[in-house]
Amino acid sequence: LDVRLAHIELNAPLLDETLADLAAEGRKAVLVPLLFAPGHHVTHDLPVAVAAAPGLRARVAAPLGAHPLLAEALAGRLAEAGWTPDGHPDGHPGAHDPRTAGVVLAAAGSRDPQSGAETRRIAALLGERLGGVPVVPAYASAAAPTVPEAVAALAARGRHRVAVASCFTAPGLFAARAAAHAPWIAAAPLGDHPALARLVLHRHDRALAAPAVLHGRELATV
Repeated sequence: LDVRLAHIELNAPLLDETLADLAAEGRKAVLVPLLFAPGHHVTHDLPVAVAAAPGLRARVAAPLGAHPLLAEALAGRLAEAGWTPDGHPDGHPGAHDPRTAGVVLAAAGSRDPQSGAETRRIAALLGERLGGVPVVPAYASAAAPTVPEAVAALAARGRHRVAVASCFTAPGLFAARAAAHAPWIAAAPLGDHPALARLVLHRHDRALAAPAVLHGRELATV
């Protein structure tokens, strides 16, 4: 599978550059957003970029979203940071009461209500994966609560051993700020976790199987 990298903003190669290269090569493409929930990038920027690419036939996949594979990746990064199934950092039952543990799911944030709803679904899936530990979503921008506010909310419920799960694909300012507020452990961004890679392929395959719809001047699917 030929995989090309593209960024919507800030980093190279930019999306319009990658799409132009694919169009020049006469390729078809599936755009898989490395984004976790619907928002302006998914609903506007990606379809507009596809429509503006001369001669490119492309499909836009759904965002990664609430999926068991994402919960697996998030739980895996927490385990690497020191989380164990019983919530004990040292693996010895009795060292800590698991009823004092909680997780903050740190995400980028969006003003789109669909994005917030999807992030809450991701948090619920992660909580199930962790055996019922409360998982509270928090946001780096554009939405509430912030990570410190979510930590405080868990503390008010008697959850003082709080881990921060990183709902970010790569290191950056938002991920670093979220980790800095972790009162216990902070998971690394998801990066190249195998479960995340499988989820990307799943979204790719679903987009290929979906019926085509006309978007703008070019063929795209969502």
